[in-house]
Amino acid sequence: MSAHETTNTDELPLRQCWELLRTAVVGRLAVVVDGQPDIFPVNYVVDHGSVVFRTAAGTKLAATKGREVAFEADGYDTSEGTAWSVVVKGRATAIREMNESISALSLPLLPWQEGNKPYFIRVDYTSVTGRRLRVAGGFRQQPDDREDDAEQGDQPRPAADH
Repeated sequence: MSAHETTNTDELPLRQCWELLRTAVVGRLAVVVDGQPDIFPVNYVVDHGSVVFRTAAGTKLAATKGREVAFEADGYDTSEGTAWSVVVKGRATAIREMNESISALSLPLLPWQEGNKPYFIRVDYTSVTGRRLRVAGGFRQQPDDREDDAEQGDQPRPAADH
């Protein structure tokens, strides 16, 4: 990219990445299963600079035990017309120590699917990267629409082309 070119993408500092991760409720866990990449949606919480989610015995548990994984969450700001994405890479480990298990049980992390999800998995990061981009042609809520939408429950309108 030359000095005169611009981009609509900004890299986010680490602190802002963690702040944004705290605002989302669903992320995607990327693992390798039988030599092939796989992705699972998970609800999660940020806890002491790590990502924690619950699971049952099965593919996710087997694919994460002590292995390197990637975790991604994203969001969209209709008032600003921007989107963001944060990727956490690191080692996933099952929470097993008694004190840490008791602490995990107090996290605001309830399973969304029916059934028992007794295993807490923590992703301790080795890298965290984030980007925010201005969306061209995406939905953007106009300032005067916000009150109407709140009253009527309307969806955001497409941004006007200028």
